[in-house]
Amino acid sequence: MKPKSRRRNLRMWRDAFLLVTPFTLLYLIFFIFPTFRMVQLSFTNAPLVGSGEFNGLANYQRLINDWVFWKSLKNTGYFVLLTVVPNTAFGLMFALMVVRLKRIQSMVLAAFFLPFMLPVSVVTLTWQWLLDTQFGISQYVLRLFNEGKSIAVFNDPNWAMPVVAFVTIWWKVGFNMLLFIAGLQAISKEYYEAASLDGANNLQIFRHITWPLLWPITALVLTLQLIAQLKIFDQVYLLTGGGPFNSTIVVLQLMYREAFQNNRGGYASAIALVLFIVIMVASIIQYRVLRTGAAR
Repeated sequence: MKPKSRRRNLRMWRDAFLLVTPFTLLYLIFFIFPTFRMVQLSFTNAPLVGSGEFNGLANYQRLINDWVFWKSLKNTGYFVLLTVVPNTAFGLMFALMVVRLKRIQSMVLAAFFLPFMLPVSVVTLTWQWLLDTQFGISQYVLRLFNEGKSIAVFNDPNWAMPVVAFVTIWWKVGFNMLLFIAGLQAISKEYYEAASLDGANNLQIFRHITWPLLWPITALVLTLQLIAQLKIFDQVYLLTGGGPFNSTIVVLQLMYREAFQNNRGGYASAIALVLFIVIMVASIIQYRVLRTGAAR
């Protein structure tokens, strides 16, 4: 290798190292080290602040026998069922409707996307007002299902989680719709023109053109939704506090309770590690299933 070429390669490697180093350091400090520390603490009886003593698998043995943990895991799965697919389906449905608009498309899109811009505290406070048993206007609709009586939805075990899921869908659907609109606009109009010339109806066009070409976006939305909903905390904490009678407590809220209220940092770390594994396994399974569906 010539000296000039060698010097050029060294400069390239130096520049690449300088560009990558800041991100690598931040990644190690704010992700790898906290993850390693979480795993380490899960094998101790450490409080929230402090190191504690090594206790082996005691936290995990306690976790297996903790009915509240299994209840929180079940509630988290229930919430995922109530939100992931419906939120994706509504986002696609609204995108198909909005993309057909011409003059008022921007206004309608802004109206759907506006809730996503709101902080969770504003969203939850708004729906607490709307669903208030005394003056909430949404109670007029709920009374149709309860013989004309108001329903304290956040204090009813049968209503609390579905209502939290509804609020979440209302809050997040605008982002999913925006992703689907971007995917729809990326599909060439020539496909639709050719299908129309062949006499295909709207259902056939959607089934054989729109849906296959939109599948990568659908897989992305489903994956993002799955990860986000498995980490549900804010809405439940602000709307129900995990009640009534732990009917809406989720894994992250249990972790928060054990760490910040009961001062059990080691036990909370064990819960966090289990949730991390659940999210990782669920994401991998969903990715493989969606990839198989795309191949077909």
